[in-house]
Amino acid sequence: MKAPEKVITDIENYGAAFEANWSPITMPTGQKTALLGASYMVALDEDWAIGPAAYGAAQGQFGGLFTVGFNVQKRWRLAKDWHLATSLYAGAGGGVSSDKVRAGGGLMLRPELSLRREFGDWYAGVGVSHVTFPNGRGNIKDTGVTFTVGMTDRFLSFAPSSSGSLGRTSYNTGIGFDEIALSVGAEKPRSGSFTRSGEPLTTRKNKAGADLRRYFDSGSAWWGMEASGAASGGHDGYMEILGNIGKDWGIGSERLRLGVQASAGLGGGGNMDTGSGWLLRVGPTLRWITPWGPTLRLDAGYMKAPWGHYDSLQIRGSLAVPLEKGSRIPGSNNPMELGRISTQTWFLNTPRFNNFVFKDGSRESVTGLGLGMTRSFGDTWYGVGYAGSAALGKAGAFSYGMFGLGAQTPKWNGIRFGAEALVGAAGGGGVQVGGGAVSQGELWAQWEGGSQDRLRVRLGIGQWKSLGGDKHSTPMVNVNIGWAFGTLGPAN
Repeated sequence: MKAPEKVITDIENYGAAFEANWSPITMPTGQKTALLGASYMVALDEDWAIGPAAYGAAQGQFGGLFTVGFNVQKRWRLAKDWHLATSLYAGAGGGVSSDKVRAGGGLMLRPELSLRREFGDWYAGVGVSHVTFPNGRGNIKDTGVTFTVGMTDRFLSFAPSSSGSLGRTSYNTGIGFDEIALSVGAEKPRSGSFTRSGEPLTTRKNKAGADLRRYFDSGSAWWGMEASGAASGGHDGYMEILGNIGKDWGIGSERLRLGVQASAGLGGGGNMDTGSGWLLRVGPTLRWITPWGPTLRLDAGYMKAPWGHYDSLQIRGSLAVPLEKGSRIPGSNNPMELGRISTQTWFLNTPRFNNFVFKDGSRESVTGLGLGMTRSFGDTWYGVGYAGSAALGKAGAFSYGMFGLGAQTPKWNGIRFGAEALVGAAGGGGVQVGGGAVSQGELWAQWEGGSQDRLRVRLGIGQWKSLGGDKHSTPMVNVNIGWAFGTLGPAN
């Protein structure tokens, strides 16, 4: 008789925090704007934390100014409910540039010192921050007051070495989202939509993106976040990041569900006049939770930039896969306490594109900075996504978002090898990318070590290609540094 499979119950509990801040700054032209920032940080010990972060313009006429990167923070306990925090954000991006307002190569640095008061799991504070785009011809820089609000959380995870084993827990592991989806869609501008130069917007824009969802109310409601960019339509460089909340109801079956979703966030670029950058969207949703695990979604919506000159009708299709829970069928009593452990990894992504072709006919190498995420599907296959922007070179405001599939070998003496293929959207910074659709293929070698083999250092070589226009391509080298953790997925 076969012995029962061992079930792993040991999980590690790291402190974590969601944090948002508001940083008013003055541009080189004297115009006022403000950067809205958001970060998710995991504690390395009682004092230090690190995690992904993003900033976007949310005031004035600079909608489309985005950066994505990492935030490192150290805290000092001053009293029972008070702490002092110093942070350093390093990211890349840009957008809405001109001869007078320049993001340079795209690198953004933001040191901060702030005093916070705690209210249970929440905290709020005020401090001072300095925003600068220091390289190339960048001239955006200012020092000012910043306002912060945050919420403490916990980050539960299994050891990545337990991937493939059965595990048991009553809590969400990892970053706590239940589902990730990849999407493609189209939107048609309505009359009254204009470019920043005042020309009417009439052409349809196709988009590609991804979103994360967390379900509540017995699986019939959700909140989450999404990011997408222009993939065709002549608006390369357009990007949006939105927060979502929605609810649906079964129609004849709990698996087939009709609902509504509302979204708010920031977007711009691609010469579209989104004003301050704020976007609002509302519309119906339809999802089918398949018996095999994935979910198919169809969404429609009306989007408007309330302080700009852009509104549109949209439609989008998505394929979603579970990150943790095996069943998100509303009314299900299965909390998915028993499941199969899979490995997720967050990466600091630093690709170097050897020979970009620019719209002015020149060619130059560009180094990017961004975030990467992988999620294993068994021992060999994994899903992968990257989002980032140019940091060094002359392509400040060039951004990319890609997703795809990878395969990897078993580990030998701490080293494993792999390959991946991705598609997505990119644009901005004067890079010649046609409508914005791009692809990337890569071969890589990775060292795994550190505590419970959580540290990842990866070197890859590959080819990046623009799929529109002249379809130019360039060799690339990719250096990634990552942190791995185990999460609980479906048991089968």
